[in-house]
Amino acid sequence: MVIVMGVIGADCHAVGNKILERFFRDSGFKVVNLGVMVSQDEYIDAAIETGAEAILVSSLYGHGEIDCQGFRERCTERGLEGIVLYVGGNLVVGKTDPDEVRKKFLAMGFDHVATPDDDLREEAEALKNDILARRTAKGEN
Repeated sequence: MVIVMGVIGADCHAVGNKILERFFRDSGFKVVNLGVMVSQDEYIDAAIETGAEAILVSSLYGHGEIDCQGFRERCTERGLEGIVLYVGGNLVVGKTDPDEVRKKFLAMGFDHVATPDDDLREEAEALKNDILARRTAKGEN
């Protein structure tokens, strides 16, 4: 399972990104890590080039809501309408109820929203299940 990941927008928080890369590699994924300050088109280009089945977007500086606007639509425009989209981190400025943050990003077209308090093992299992469900929906193994 190939996944593309990185930190979106003007966010330069690199340490968590490296930790996530290692975790997902150790969990059996082939990880294409784009690093920090990644644009929507850079994620999409990498997903197309590698045949990735999922894009994982991280944001820690609180402006993820702005940086992620239109991401699902952009994926669809570029031919990735079925790609699994995950987002996680400190996605909004200020203290906001995690359920409200989830609702906001799910409405934006993300398949899953992770908060800093979520268990990474559960996130990896959910990601595997979502990728397998997309394969099944497309008639693939």
